[in-house]
Amino acid sequence: MKKITIDGRKIGSAFPPYIIAEMSANHNGELNNAYKIIEMAKACGADAVKLQTYHPDTMTMNFQTNEFMINGGLWDGQSLYELYQKAFMPWEWHKPLFDHARKIGISIFSTPFDSTAVDLLEDLNTPAYKIASFEAIDIPLIQYVAKTKKPMIISTGMANREEIQEAVDAALGSGCKELAILHCVSGYPAPPGDYNLKTVSDMQERFGLVTGLSDHTIDNTTSIVSVGLGASIIEKHVTLDRNAGGPDDSFSLESEELRSLCEKSKIAWSCVGQIDYGRKSSEMGNIQFRRSLYVDQSLACGDIITKEHVKSIRPGYGLPPKYMTEVIGKKINKNKAPGDSLQSEDVEGFDLTEEQTKS
Repeated sequence: MKKITIDGRKIGSAFPPYIIAEMSANHNGELNNAYKIIEMAKACGADAVKLQTYHPDTMTMNFQTNEFMINGGLWDGQSLYELYQKAFMPWEWHKPLFDHARKIGISIFSTPFDSTAVDLLEDLNTPAYKIASFEAIDIPLIQYVAKTKKPMIISTGMANREEIQEAVDAALGSGCKELAILHCVSGYPAPPGDYNLKTVSDMQERFGLVTGLSDHTIDNTTSIVSVGLGASIIEKHVTLDRNAGGPDDSFSLESEELRSLCEKSKIAWSCVGQIDYGRKSSEMGNIQFRRSLYVDQSLACGDIITKEHVKSIRPGYGLPPKYMTEVIGKKINKNKAPGDSLQSEDVEGFDLTEEQTKS
């Protein structure tokens, strides 16, 4: 069974879902907000908080020609450079944020967008790396990260099967030993109907890797359903205030929603469980209320049992109802009054194994 481990936390289908609180740009340019988001993620039960490590100049070029402008969506009218300049996290924040997360006991790692970001994160001894959907086709970046030998998570928004396979091959072929992939729809926000969550199960089988979900919908339903289809990792954007006006605030979870996600995704995982047709501990006290065979008319020892003598009723202390036709026409071995349960030893020539009496 596939698993990866981040900071000692085992991640895979045999373990509760691993919840990543994505800070993204929701610090809104305030270091204190970043501290508060880390504390919120910890308080709500998330397993990790994730940053994004880039500089506008490593993401794009400072042009406002048509190719560099955003048309439509949340960031309509901005140039790419303007967006990233507004959203990026200053590099000097990284060490104090890593230190703070470690102090309060929550894992912290980041998404690097170029090799210099990887170098910075290596200096901070990051426990893992996340590759963003838009960089899933950046094979040199994936190879550079893989050479760190750290666990890697790759989001696959916009990538087709061939591109996902290329990313997987690049990671595994360059030294990554612990790899996970996330089904993702790179819409901000994304409509739930676009997620086609059966893809999670298919990815798990097709690529043979720990598989999860990067969820950009505006509530938790998609994430929780994905757990039932095999998602072992859930990544959601989080914010202190959805109405704060930051680049990603509007489709991010506030604290109570994050708390609910952490709780309900684990309940969903426990509900999925494993294949088990046996009786459950919570059912044992109710076995007595199943139907069984009871005497409805008096029987004297030696009488022949007819269908008028026996009926199938609750409670369940007698023979299972499936033996009704087998006892009809046989002799009774003892006197039986109405309301007596019918047992196998009451019927001449009718012996059942212990397992048959339980069925």
